[in-house]
Amino acid sequence: MQLHANFFKTTDGEQIFYTTNFPVDFKTSHEKVLLFNYGLVCSNLHWKYQLEWFSNAGYKILFHDYRAHFQSSGKDNLTNVTFERIALDINEMLDHLKIKSVVAIGHSMGVNITLELARRHPEKVHAMCLLSGTTLPVKDVMFDTNLMEYIIPAAEEVLKRYREVFQFVWDTQAMNPMTLKLIHSQGFNEKQVGRDYIEIYMNRVAQLGPDLFLQLFNQMQAHDILAHLENMNIPSLIIGGDRDRVIPFHLQRLLQQRLVSSELYIVKEGSHVPQVDFPEFVNERMKVFLEKRLT
Repeated sequence: MQLHANFFKTTDGEQIFYTTNFPVDFKTSHEKVLLFNYGLVCSNLHWKYQLEWFSNAGYKILFHDYRAHFQSSGKDNLTNVTFERIALDINEMLDHLKIKSVVAIGHSMGVNITLELARRHPEKVHAMCLLSGTTLPVKDVMFDTNLMEYIIPAAEEVLKRYREVFQFVWDTQAMNPMTLKLIHSQGFNEKQVGRDYIEIYMNRVAQLGPDLFLQLFNQMQAHDILAHLENMNIPSLIIGGDRDRVIPFHLQRLLQQRLVSSELYIVKEGSHVPQVDFPEFVNERMKVFLEKRLT
């Protein structure tokens, strides 16, 4: 897969890093590009088994780093890292690249960002693939309990009082066998995903820092999108693993009920990251959906 990477500057002066599998000709408009949006303090590693597969299948793809993530700027102004602003960044990026419409593909928090883009710029979103997301306040549903109502405020207080210690723990979590085991068992299908993948994933999480995590987690909690779903007449494929411990699968059924032009695909034995657990099944199902919507 030949990739073309670059930056563009947003209207508020941030630099957003993006990559395409096609050369950008600013005299040419493009339609129905596959746009990938990753989850909370994640990375495009979560699309590892989709990017090359869909590129080899002949699709145009676009993936990017949100502001304050990895190669994009914005780390010095985290209060501007909101779903509204990220959706605006994406819209500006599409205009910059002369992309008229996309199939927006989101995982976990990327579902919230995809829906926010569809809410604000429906003319840009031809179809959606939504994996393992929730439109309910995340503190109320994560791990099928409301424990995050207590854990997040406690984490914010500890970070405020003992920043150096908290930062050290965050930075070294990828070297902690207990943390790796917990993430592996709770977030992935252990039989399908190797330990090496988890180590790479946690190293990338460590790069982003606790402040960004808390900022975006609170964005997920406050995201007011549920009431807008019934007005989104955009063809959507909703995908969830029936063994998702992070965002329980029944929330995918709720999302399907609210989106009028949607269909649901259940990944048997799938975790919160079914596209990594069983990429061949997820890719083929997405391809069937795309072939119906893009012809």
